[in-house]
Amino acid sequence: MPFTSLYINGLRLPSSNGETFEIISPSTDQVVGISASASSEDCQNAILAASNAFKTWEHTLISERRGIFLRAAELLQSEDKSQRGKMYKDEIKRAVEEETGAAPAMTNFNWVASIGLLKDLASLGNVGELGGMNFPSEKTQGGSVVVERRAMGVIFAIAPWNSPVNLTLRAVLIPILCGNTVVFRSSEQSPRSQAIICDLFEEAGLPAGVFNFISTSRENAPRLTAEIIANPLVRKINFTGSDRVGRAIAMEAAKYLKPCVLELGGKAPVVVLNDANVTEAAKGIVHGALLHSGQICMSTERVIAQREIFHVLHDKICELVRSIKAGSTPSHSQTGVDSDIKLGPLFSESSAQNVLDMLHEAKETGASVLLGDLTRERTVIQPHVLTDVKPGSRIWDQETFGPVIILKAADSVNEAVELANASSYSLTAALWTSNLYAAKDVASRIHSGYVNINGSTIYSESAYGLFGLGGSSGYGRFSINDFTDLRVIVTHPQTPASYPFFK
Repeated sequence: MPFTSLYINGLRLPSSNGETFEIISPSTDQVVGISASASSEDCQNAILAASNAFKTWEHTLISERRGIFLRAAELLQSEDKSQRGKMYKDEIKRAVEEETGAAPAMTNFNWVASIGLLKDLASLGNVGELGGMNFPSEKTQGGSVVVERRAMGVIFAIAPWNSPVNLTLRAVLIPILCGNTVVFRSSEQSPRSQAIICDLFEEAGLPAGVFNFISTSRENAPRLTAEIIANPLVRKINFTGSDRVGRAIAMEAAKYLKPCVLELGGKAPVVVLNDANVTEAAKGIVHGALLHSGQICMSTERVIAQREIFHVLHDKICELVRSIKAGSTPSHSQTGVDSDIKLGPLFSESSAQNVLDMLHEAKETGASVLLGDLTRERTVIQPHVLTDVKPGSRIWDQETFGPVIILKAADSVNEAVELANASSYSLTAALWTSNLYAAKDVASRIHSGYVNINGSTIYSESAYGLFGLGGSSGYGRFSINDFTDLRVIVTHPQTPASYPFFK
């Protein structure tokens, strides 16, 4: 049975009190791993290790940090075995599938996207972005001003289970590139997948203490998270996950006036105009809605099409969805599993039941179910397509995190934009049209951090990250500006100064 250790100051450790917890596969309902469950002492030791490492890491050359990222990318990409005798590619795919139930497309995405992220972010840390400015004072004759962009200190980072490897990297790479050190807490569902980063960083040459990894049981997570946030050595928190937990973390951080980067939920709308390429739009919509069974914050959930094109699009989407089947995902160790399965299970029975409850509530309030049987087989729910869903209903307003597509007709472009914006989420959106001039006008009216013209909602640029505009999608960005402080040093002239108290 695989065991996931804590990783503190370069050492793999059990918890100081010996506590562990089990990881249950959503595909098989079987135990697929055991993880150390950190104690309060372990968490404080991780913070102290990060604080001590910061004293030297902050002053390393930017080129050294970038070099570590590039070496890590090479290790991930390599067909050779790592120092532990395993290929990272195989290890990632196996761990992600076993812990999260992800289908092959998503396990492969974790590997490929992680390589791309390491390479892309290594290109960011140039002197212009992390450097400073020097200029004469505007107020003091003969004075000079130096503006420095400096690392903040210890960053507390939390990333979720649904894309565990690349979201872990996203949570820590820019903070580390900026000269910060990190205490990272894994999801209770995917510690083994996320702990692969410990081995990767170590083999790439990251010094001990710069990255520290802790895992906690679900029961202990709220208390220990609050303790870590309260520690005065922790300067900032970044969290990716649900808006419910994000609100709790923001409230805890507010007690100490600590800033946060919160990348939370999504209810991504897609607006389809009359002149859109229906075939391509339908493919982009179905991909965006059903990849990883809809368990992505960028997943397409609401499709708003102009009425003239609505039924053609409606038929094309249903045609594509009929060819997609959900079930227990193929495993490295299983045989006899249906190879036609493209979607894996949802991550828990409670999550599956929540999706099912939303579907039943929608039908009871007048929605039409075009596809789907309104049932679940433990954690597996087949894709569902709905129309006639009323704005204001729970399935319209809240993130489903399941394989659900809502179709809605609009009588005008203005109505389509209003429906797209009728949400507390603002993470990402898409717009399909062949008129790129009109597209830029319409896209600017959609209240979303990202608007993808003629592309899937599941997309973001590494240099800017994914970000909400407040509300249930959170705030802040995974950017150099968000993980550095501007500090100003003024040198006054060595001439007698005039002070009102002294003649």
